[in-house]
Amino acid sequence: MGDYIVVLEAPIIVRDVETPEDAINVAVSKVAKALNKEKLDFVKVEIGYSQCPVCGSPFESAFVIGSVGLVGIYLTLKVFNAQSLEHAERIAKAVVGKALRRVPLKVFEIKEIHNGREGEGFHFDEESA
Repeated sequence: MGDYIVVLEAPIIVRDVETPEDAINVAVSKVAKALNKEKLDFVKVEIGYSQCPVCGSPFESAFVIGSVGLVGIYLTLKVFNAQSLEHAERIAKAVVGKALRRVPLKVFEIKEIHNGREGEGFHFDEESA
């Protein structure tokens, strides 16, 4: 059994926004509210980054067309006692997916934790499965 840090990528659509900054604020608020409602305050919410196809510079993943915005969000959580990387991925998607229904979640990164159980996260017990 291993402990992992899982980073999920989620596209969030927001309406009635004028600028990318507005879209980011509304998207982060929307995601944080959904996570807090399910008592998932241990999930870290960050803005995603894209790479400019011309110059290669990173920029915040927020796009506004008309008054509709699309914001890329990274959701980071620790998963404890997973049997493998794939198991940690399934646990993370199930936990976050409970709060963000109908939002496609994709794994951005998974890292195994080697230095013990620090901080909060989601504990998976085989007995409760």
